Amino acid sequence: MRRDHLLLPACGEKVGMRGPFRRAQNRGSAPSPDPHPSLPRKRGREGWGPTSPRAAGRGAVGRRAFIALLGGTALGWPLAARAQQAALKRVGMLIGFDDPDIKEFRQELEKLGWSEGRNIRIDELYSPAGTQVQALAKDLVTLQPDVIFAQSRPVTAALQQATKTIPIVFAAVTDPVGAGFIASVASPGGNITGFMMYEPSVVGKWLAMLKEIAPQSERVALLGNPKTAVYYDYLLHAAEAAAPTLGLNLLPIHIENNAADIEHAIVDIASAPNSSMAVLPDTTTSINRDLIIALAAQYRLPTVYSGRFFVADGGLMSYGEASGERYRHAASYVDKILRGAKPSELPVQAPTKYETVVNLKTAKALGLTVPAGLLVAADEVIE
Repeated sequence: MRRDHLLLPACGEKVGMRGPFRRAQNRGSAPSPDPHPSLPRKRGREGWGPTSPRAAGRGAVGRRAFIALLGGTALGWPLAARAQQAALKRVGMLIGFDDPDIKEFRQELEKLGWSEGRNIRIDELYSPAGTQVQALAKDLVTLQPDVIFAQSRPVTAALQQATKTIPIVFAAVTDPVGAGFIASVASPGGNITGFMMYEPSVVGKWLAMLKEIAPQSERVALLGNPKTAVYYDYLLHAAEAAAPTLGLNLLPIHIENNAADIEHAIVDIASAPNSSMAVLPDTTTSINRDLIIALAAQYRLPTVYSGRFFVADGGLMSYGEASGERYRHAASYVDKILRGAKPSELPVQAPTKYETVVNLKTAKALGLTVPAGLLVAADEVIE
């Protein structure tokens, strides 16, 4: 699937006889053609016969006016349009998953003074769960944008291979140093910088929430696709450290971007009593969230997610970066780069604001009572 948002020149059409020439006739600046040229004509009392000097003069003026219009205005329109297009800064976007909060990126750019069609042009391409991501990255680089916004780790990796010079600002990326995107958090180096998605300590919070809302839980599955969440092991190690302290046995579950495979995995998790599930932040889990949420409800499986949009769609609860923060922050870096900053000089930043969201309706359907402490800690309760 490919989504392009391209601004077309406002005045790029070729001017023909149907435009200004027709309007000139209607105003009377040129005589109408003789419908019967073979018949003799009489001079009218104003002297507008075909051989009248006044007619010839009037026709000459009409032609001169029309030529001037073509040369001065009509032919100038495409030139002006091209000049306007050339003056626009160009931003590329390569999207890896459908996040409703991504609208915050464009809105923040607008707040920072960048308006589409006036001083900026945005080209957006979509690569769900890494589909055709290499080809789309090359397509975007071919457009030669001034800066590229990259959502997700697979997208950033593809863009890194496609260009070493065009600035790239990433969001929703976990462990950018381990991925080889940057030299260090403080000094990224190269042409890539951005905002990290999660630190390993967040996994411990997910497991603690599961134990709080479902104290009977004995084992917890860590659901993700290592092909698109290549940082799976990075978060797995943190989960392995936290699980024993909460009396939980950890079960790593790998899935493919395939509905049948996802269903088989969740059925397997639910087959043992007192099981729960933590869904990793990942393009595969994001794209298949409706299926995952429905299966968790069907098998009455307490589940924690990484983002609010899962809970808004019917998931039980989430803990993650505040909605839209990563996109607003990314827009601020895009703004700085468009104004002359170098990505190598912009440090990579970790999330600074997290939010807890709980869906009471889902909890009731699962037969769970949300503890008072969790309700008090929740930034948002969906009823």
